[in-house]
Formats: sequence, structure tokens, C-alpha cells
Amino acid sequence: MLNRRKLLKTVTAAGLASVLPLTHLSAFTEAKKHNIKQSVCLWCYNGYLRNKQISFEDFCKFCQELGLKSIELTGPKEWETMKKYGLICAMSNSHSIPHGFNRPENHKNLIEKVKKSIDETSAAGFPNVICFSGNCNGMDKKEGLKKCAAGLKELMPYAKEKKVVICMEFLNSKDHKDYMADSTEWCTALVNEVASDHFRILYDIYHAAMMDENPLKDIEKHHLCWGHYHTAGFPGRAEIDTKSQKLDYAELMLAISTSGYTGFVGQEFCPRRDAFQSLKEAVEICNIQNPE
Repeated sequence: MLNRRKLLKTVTAAGLASVLPLTHLSAFTEAKKHNIKQSVCLWCYNGYLRNKQISFEDFCKFCQELGLKSIELTGPKEWETMKKYGLICAMSNSHSIPHGFNRPENHKNLIEKVKKSIDETSAAGFPNVICFSGNCNGMDKKEGLKKCAAGLKELMPYAKEKKVVICMEFLNSKDHKDYMADSTEWCTALVNEVASDHFRILYDIYHAAMMDENPLKDIEKHHLCWGHYHTAGFPGRAEIDTKSQKLDYAELMLAISTSGYTGFVGQEFCPRRDAFQSLKEAVEICNIQNPE
């Protein structure tokens, strides 16, 4: 089990404590006992809802009953219904995956799209907007990192003004062929390069595992770089129970909770069984509290 002393030593060794601002991540305060705030990604359930003729409002009601706090990767057209059930959008959409911030020719269009999402997200009182690196297409990754940072830095004053955090998603480059932000090393370097409290990485545990990273160690060592988390079973992206995949999500949630993280964890697995029952089981697996 992680402890605060070990965690502080690990962070110091990583060299992040002196670089990253800490106003929205309480990493150096004593973690209080709390449940992980859980969210769910709507796209994983769209097919199930259509096939079973379940309305979006009934899905919101079910999520509320499970104790979920958010339905993410949604937009303003869903938000009014979600708010009726006490749900927020913990991660708002902005732009497509392949054409990202690693191409300066994309910056003008992307900045407009991300600012629009920031405006909508801020007005609703929600915390985060997603973004993507884009694909390499032959570009050197060090060059791409510098170009991503340049575009993102233009957005930081606006994100700060609107009190929104922009999160670039860590995706594997096997499912998402040629995607640039596909390693812990690259993603943490980008956070340090942008050097703003309003930029972090959406650390997708499934995608990290697909790239042969070690999610438990990544959470322990680099949690200051992660602004949001996603789940899915590895391999296969299905349910997160221990019978069908290799990751121990209860252990991972304990590490996240112990790190002092107070944001959201989004369930983003694609259910292969009854979707509602699978979501219920996933919520129970991730319902971890910090020890006294």
C-alpha cells in the first residue's frame, strides 16, 4: 500500500515538484478519506441504448442511482438533461483525434474549437476539455512535442480565465495508428514544457497498458501530470473485472486515491455483457476509499 512518505520521495525523484504548479492538484496535502468520483463515457453505451430503446434521460437516471457524478464526452445538448439528475460533464469534447496540435497549420482552427468548448464548459461550471496531439505522419516526436506546446501555450491564459483545464489524451498508437501522444515519457515531457496549471494529460489506463507502460507505477510517479483518468479492461477494452482482463483496478484506484487526486475517473470500457450490469460492477470495483 502506498504511503505519503513514499509518494513524496517518488515525486521528488521524478523532478516534478519544482516544475509543476499545484493549485488544482492537492498532491502535497494529506489526502482525506473520500470515494473516487466516477464518471462514464457516453459513446460506450450509445449502441446499447439504441438497441434496448432506452432514452438518454433513463440512462441519466440509472447513472445517478449508481452514484456516478458525470457523463462525459457529451455536449450542451445533453447537459440540461444531465443536470436534472445532478450529473456534470467531467470531460468535454473539442476536436478530432488525427488532426491535432502537433501541426502548426492546425493551430488556428483548433484554438477556435477548443475556445468554443472552453466557453461552453465554463458557462456550465464543468472542469475539463479534451484535446489531442494528432498523428505523427513522419514528424519527429521531439519536434511534435515542441509544436504541441506552442499551440497549447496560446490557450493557457484563456483556460485560466475561464477556470478550465485542457487535457490531452494519452492514446495507444496500435488502435490509433501513428498517434503521437502514446507514451508516458512524451506526455510528462509535454506537461513540463507547457508548464501551466491549466494543462494536464488524460491518462487512459487501457491505452497506457497497450503501450507496455506500467499504470500503477505511472500513477505513483507521475500523478501530478495526470488531470483525468479513463478505465477499460486490458486486453480487449471490455469489462474491468479481474476474471476477463489483467489489470487490478481496485489496486489502481487505491493508488489514485492515495495520491491525493480529487478529480474524476471515467469508465470507458466497451461492455460485452449486459451493459448496465457491467457498469454497476465497474462502479463497485472502483469505489475505493482512502484508508484512515
